[in-house]
Amino acid sequence: QVQLVESGGGLVQAGGSLRLSCTASGRTFTGYGLGWFRQAPGKEREFVAAISPIGSMTQYADSVKGRFTVSRDNTNNTLYLQMNRLMRDDTAVYFCAQSFYPLPEKLKQVDYWGQGTQVTVSS
Repeated sequence: QVQLVESGGGLVQAGGSLRLSCTASGRTFTGYGLGWFRQAPGKEREFVAAISPIGSMTQYADSVKGRFTVSRDNTNNTLYLQMNRLMRDDTAVYFCAQSFYPLPEKLKQVDYWGQGTQVTVSS
C-alpha cells in the first residue's frame, strides 16, 4: 500500500519561506508524475505545482509562479516544494500527490494523496 507523508509545514510571516517535503513508502516515485495541491478553509482543493517523472518538466499555478519551485529526488523517493515570498493567500493545507499522468494538474488525475501539512502565513 502506498503511503505519502508530507512534512515541513508551519507558521511563517508574510514574505518568508518554507520548504515542504513528501516521502513515499510502499512504492517508489520512479516513473510517476508528482504534484502539490492545497486546500484553504472553505475552498476547494486546487493545483499548485507538478513535476514529470524524471523532473524534466514542471508546471505551476499562476498564483505561485516565480515564488514556488517544485523538485524531486527519485533516489531518495522525495518530493519538495520550495515556497518563497509567502503571502496570506498561501495559507492552506498542502497535499502531495502521485499520478500516472506526467504532470497531474487535476484532482481526478491523482492516484494517491498524502495526509496534508498545514501552512499558515501571518501578516
